[in-house]
Amino acid sequence: MQVSIKWLKDYIDFDWSAEELADRFTMAGVPVENVIRADEGLDKVVTGRIEKLEKHPDSDHLQICQMNVGEKELIQIITGAQNVAEGQVVPVAMVGAHLPNGLHIKKGKLRGIESNGMICGLQELGFSDSVVPPKYADGIWVFHDPDLKPGDSVFAALGMDDYVLDFDITPNRADTSSMEGAAYEVGALIDQKPKIEDVVLKEDGADWTGDFTAVADEKIAPKYYLRKLTGVKIAESPLWLQARLWNAGIRPINNVVDATNYVMLLTGQPMHAYDAKLFDKTKKIEVRLAKEGEKLQLLNEKEIDLDPQDIVITDGEQAVG
Repeated sequence: MQVSIKWLKDYIDFDWSAEELADRFTMAGVPVENVIRADEGLDKVVTGRIEKLEKHPDSDHLQICQMNVGEKELIQIITGAQNVAEGQVVPVAMVGAHLPNGLHIKKGKLRGIESNGMICGLQELGFSDSVVPPKYADGIWVFHDPDLKPGDSVFAALGMDDYVLDFDITPNRADTSSMEGAAYEVGALIDQKPKIEDVVLKEDGADWTGDFTAVADEKIAPKYYLRKLTGVKIAESPLWLQARLWNAGIRPINNVVDATNYVMLLTGQPMHAYDAKLFDKTKKIEVRLAKEGEKLQLLNEKEIDLDPQDIVITDGEQAVG
């Protein structure tokens, strides 16, 4: 598990450095394999707004961007990214910037036209493909935070200025496999009670359970809880939430999926969200073992073959999770 220091400090106050906290955890029986700081060794990457965009005269795929990076004058950058548009706020590596893998940004020319920097995708800032949201997997990253201004630090905006502890949790310390668990462990080390707020649930709307059946094989799922939400609009999660997920090694998908993963990281309780329309036909949800030859389509749209020992969630007929 990867534990964000900034997130941890939402629940408990401590003055130790990330390295000292890692040593304290390890001495207490919760080994920390590594201390990660994503922006280490990187510099001169800021937010920039694309003020003007035009095609490169000698290339079908290159575009010329006039960028506002918070300086007196616009700077010109040529990009091959196809998801750029005027008005976007994007990461800009300035001339002199140092990026992962030893990349150093210099002034240059592309097809005879000057380019003074580079517009970046998350991978170019050191993000693993496994955590980059699908929408931005093959292009540049686009910010949607209205509070960001041209020239702001990209590292702070993306959560790269956070220290992350990489826990190697042993089976006997499963209690630390959540942010709340980690907070209680720190609390035990410094004799302080974490500030964990009680969740107050507000229930309203019509009862929907009267015409719906839920069945679970008690040998594999002694308890299976459901709750139905209505009026949900699928959208991108706010940037702070996405940053917490990718700092924990999880790819942001959308606000609904991200919320379930966030709660899982926070509490250690696995969750999953389904489109209620999946169950309109059968009005049933069933937890059972997979059948021989059964298949399942994942969130990344890949289809996998299930093993008869896999636990699946079904609509009473076919697996949906």
